[in-house]
Amino acid sequence: MAFDALIIGGGASGMSCALILGSAGSKPYAENKKIGIIMHQKTSHLQTALFNNVLGLAPGTTGESILHEGKAQLKALYPHVEQIEKEKVLSINEESHFYIIKTNKNTYQAKNVVIAVGYTNLFSIKGLEEFVAPHPRAKEEKNRIWLKNENHLIKNGLFVCGSLAGWRSQFSIAAGSGAQVATDILTKWNNGEHSQVHDKI
Repeated sequence: MAFDALIIGGGASGMSCALILGSAGSKPYAENKKIGIIMHQKTSHLQTALFNNVLGLAPGTTGESILHEGKAQLKALYPHVEQIEKEKVLSINEESHFYIIKTNKNTYQAKNVVIAVGYTNLFSIKGLEEFVAPHPRAKEEKNRIWLKNENHLIKNGLFVCGSLAGWRSQFSIAAGSGAQVATDILTKWNNGEHSQVHDKI
């Protein structure tokens, strides 16, 4: 199964990335692109989060509700974004002009891959070991990691977002990081012309 963009991780950054990419479906440069997201949510820090300090979220909103409602929002608004459930990515390897992503159940190809999973030292995706380093913005005793990157780009076609990109663990930062990567991919699809997607009343 081949994708133009495949997101690995269904937390704040991954779903934000998927929503932005999905919303560009009517743009000429994105209308025929195949987009997928491997939902990886069990270890998301959102599972136990409570939000009182996020603009636009009602105080008391739980991370668990965001995970549930985000999936429904993505499915309702942008059904062309394929949600892949109950699969764990085991390895990512580059071959020519695309990446091979192997899970516990399937093998996928993608021209662009976005890594949006947690930043714990339990990270175990083979093929990315050379990019793993201690997290630059977390307490040393927490043993957090990041994937070395420059402005979210690890290398051509391989992106990372959220806390794993080296950002602090705040919901709004992670969501914004995912949105940034999505606009970078849209810009790439649009032959380098800076691109973003806005809905208007």
